[in-house]
Amino acid sequence: MALTLSEEAVKQVKKLKEEQQLGDEVFLRMGVKGGGCSGMSYALEFDSEKGPHDKEFDIDGVKVVCDKKSYLYLTGTTLDYVKQGLTGGFTFVNPQAKSACGCGESFSV
Repeated sequence: MALTLSEEAVKQVKKLKEEQQLGDEVFLRMGVKGGGCSGMSYALEFDSEKGPHDKEFDIDGVKVVCDKKSYLYLTGTTLDYVKQGLTGGFTFVNPQAKSACGCGESFSV
C-alpha cells in the first residue's frame, strides 16, 4: 500500500507551493509524532531534506516523502483537502486508525 492524495489535496499543495515560491527541490512531508489527545498526531510540512530511509512517492506531480517509522502508521492513508464555508483544511483518511479525537488531528492504532 502507499500514500495517496485526493484531487483537491493535490491542487491545494500545488497552490501553496506556488504562493510560497517553493522550488522543485521542496516536497511535502507526511508523518506522525507522539502526542495529541489520542496518542499520535499527524504531521504535514514542506521540506527539502530527505533521510536515508525515507519513502518517496510522486502523486500527480506532487513529491511526497514519509519517514520509515511514520509510514508504518500511514500506509494506505489518503490526504484530502476539505472546504467548509470560508475555510478549508487538510484531513487524513487513515484506515489503520482505530480511534481519532474530535478535531481529527490525532489518532490511535
